[in-house]
Amino acid sequence: MRDVAVLIPTLRRPAMLERALRSVFAQVGSLDRIAAVVVADNDPDGSASAVVERLRGEAPVPLTYAHAPVPGVATARNVGLAATDAPLIAFLDDDEAASPGWLAALLRAQAQTGAEVLFGPIRGRVPEGTGWTTAYLERFFGRDGPAKTGLTDQIHGCGNSLMVRATALPGDAPFDTAMNETGGEDDRLFTALQARGGRFGWAADAWVDEFAPPDRATLNYALLRAFAYGQSPSQMAAARRDWPDVARWMLIGAAQTAVWGLASLILALLRRPARAEALDRTARGLGKVFWTKGLEPKLYGAAMLRKAA
Repeated sequence: MRDVAVLIPTLRRPAMLERALRSVFAQVGSLDRIAAVVVADNDPDGSASAVVERLRGEAPVPLTYAHAPVPGVATARNVGLAATDAPLIAFLDDDEAASPGWLAALLRAQAQTGAEVLFGPIRGRVPEGTGWTTAYLERFFGRDGPAKTGLTDQIHGCGNSLMVRATALPGDAPFDTAMNETGGEDDRLFTALQARGGRFGWAADAWVDEFAPPDRATLNYALLRAFAYGQSPSQMAAARRDWPDVARWMLIGAAQTAVWGLASLILALLRRPARAEALDRTARGLGKVFWTKGLEPKLYGAAMLRKAA
């Protein structure tokens, strides 16, 4: 029964895309469940088509190319979803490589928990030369969770996830394209699912490696993303027009900024590597305070293309 589509959004990362695709081709115990591997090419020039065509002949499962020329990860995911009618959707980012038992572990966890969305653990990988920030960056680009598979209250990002389409991905375009450059479209999707009573699960054995490219494996980039992550709870509360909750998150953020800002200053004076983690928590606190429209860092989609130009 081929009931799963693996969706990989990509934007001008041919070598990373090939690594991600080959990791799916090498899956053990689940290839007979894969209806298609969908590459959602977010490059206006369609640069990923060459990689897909070159690998199509050796792919052990159907390989589908979907062009999403308007840059933005939300758009890419929506276009990828439109290219398949599979009832289960597994998301893998183009900078990730799945372990051989990845998809089988996600499917087992879904059968065990009945959750609408399953998340798996991620090992962060960074290039050589990141010095004292290496351990922090590996944690930042990674993802930890419980040692055992089961239901969870913790919500993560789309990369390394499995979703039941009928309940977790409603409509023709479930990802909000207004967040194409800022990210957070998955937070909005999952928050809405949570409000509907949806269940989330953790697949402890569904490992992937995430390889941070050199331009992202920096403290500045990580702190900018940490600030954006911090904005999310305040923004979600504002989207619900729950102003008391917005105020609560802003107060929490102000307290985090004060405590962790002081800690980061002390650790910086002592030149301790732990200052990176303290700066991260400070940035997340600041994000909760400064969450309004126009203050969101633009890190994805067209912003990536402008940076590369």
